Amino acid sequence: MSALTRSLGFAIAAALCGASSLALAEAEFVVGSKSFTESVVLAELARKAAERDGVELGHHRELGGSRILFEALKQGEIDVYPEYTGTLIHELLASTASEIRTHAEINHALAPLGLHALAPLGFENTYALGLKREKADELGLASISDLASHPALKFGFSSEFMDREDGWPGLSQRYGLAPDWVRGMDHDLAYRALESDEIHVLDLYSTDADIAYYNLTTLKDDRRFFPEYKAFFIVRSDLSTRSPKLMRALESLSGAVSEEAMVAMNARVKLDRESEANSAAAFLGMQNEAGGDTRFDRIVATTFDHLTLVAISLFAAIAVAIPLGIAAARLPGLGATVLAVTGVLQTLPSLALFVFMIPLFGIGAAPAIVALFLYSLLPIVRNTHAGLTGIDPALRDSAMALGLPPARRLAWIELPLASHSILAGIKTAAVINVGTATLAALIGAGGYGQPILTGIRLDDTSLILEGAVPAAILALLAQSAFNQFERWLGWEISGD
Repeated sequence: MSALTRSLGFAIAAALCGASSLALAEAEFVVGSKSFTESVVLAELARKAAERDGVELGHHRELGGSRILFEALKQGEIDVYPEYTGTLIHELLASTASEIRTHAEINHALAPLGLHALAPLGFENTYALGLKREKADELGLASISDLASHPALKFGFSSEFMDREDGWPGLSQRYGLAPDWVRGMDHDLAYRALESDEIHVLDLYSTDADIAYYNLTTLKDDRRFFPEYKAFFIVRSDLSTRSPKLMRALESLSGAVSEEAMVAMNARVKLDRESEANSAAAFLGMQNEAGGDTRFDRIVATTFDHLTLVAISLFAAIAVAIPLGIAAARLPGLGATVLAVTGVLQTLPSLALFVFMIPLFGIGAAPAIVALFLYSLLPIVRNTHAGLTGIDPALRDSAMALGLPPARRLAWIELPLASHSILAGIKTAAVINVGTATLAALIGAGGYGQPILTGIRLDDTSLILEGAVPAAILALLAQSAFNQFERWLGWEISGD
């Protein structure tokens, strides 16, 4: 078991060292954003305001939903991110929501967490329900209450809205809505579904540029269900001490952004295809950023990030899984437990596993590497176990008759005989890792998932392909490399 312990220590050290090396390149101060356009624009607004005042502010883009950003802020992985009052009170501070009415009470609730809410930016982005204007006119729909008499309409809501108390659960109860068909989906994909009439009703953000673009009707919240959603920046409480200049830059934005200005900034990005940075720069009266990286440069950068995630997690898994497989083969009682545990890890939804890692390792490469490492264990453990237990007993008896000690029998005879199966398990783990690593972008680890997420958000097929095609090519190259290695060894190519 000492060898197993050393291997585990090596794996953890490799993962954390690799993550640390990636983190060294990050800016001293970091703003985070959620995976929707307005949040990214507001984060860029903070970054450009800081740049204007001589402070470098990095940007962790599109980190999933509110809970991921809030946890990252509490842990010090980021220093600031844009939030909304309704989301903060009813989702993130739900246990004390009944006690919070004013901005001062928000900060009273945040103080024990080491956080502070700056004054509102000047606009509100509330939730609403909407549908195509022609559909609303056809059915005579003007308010949310009117939906109750049309249960055949298909409802498609953002996944976060489906689970929030200030979202679908509370809304359906307040209005007595019981549609025959309601599903959760990505917010940006919901617009595509609406355009193709696959859904009829979706949740909107009131400052979405898409409302005018798709000619939608916003239904009146006639029973006043939705709370206020004033936009503001939430920061770590010690930011004013660590960087007074950054704090002043952020505070200069309070009260400076009207609803019309926010809609215009969103439209520049979503409809006019400007970058979020240039949209924010235009609002601040700053010059546009230089042309930026070429597509080739971006692919090279995301490839490096993706390969780093896959390589570190895979080598760590090999170092741990092979000893585990050996132990499982030698000790049948332990083997059943090892195979069961690694099997359970493999069945966990990958996105959930990435999020579970955040409280332990923060955001970025570290939690992604650990999650990918855990996903890689089962194929290698299972194939090592199968390869060793499948050795002909006559060969084992012959090795014992030669008087070889157990360690030498393992190294000279058993592992070489099982190597075909072990390599097949490593190949399977490598291919799975390449695909699963695309989700790592949701927790700030980069890789091929980043252009895919941005492409979905901006409805830009070329950006989606910028991540999807290289990921598919990398998976094929990984499989091909293993096949070539097997041919070099003179093996028949495995179908695993």
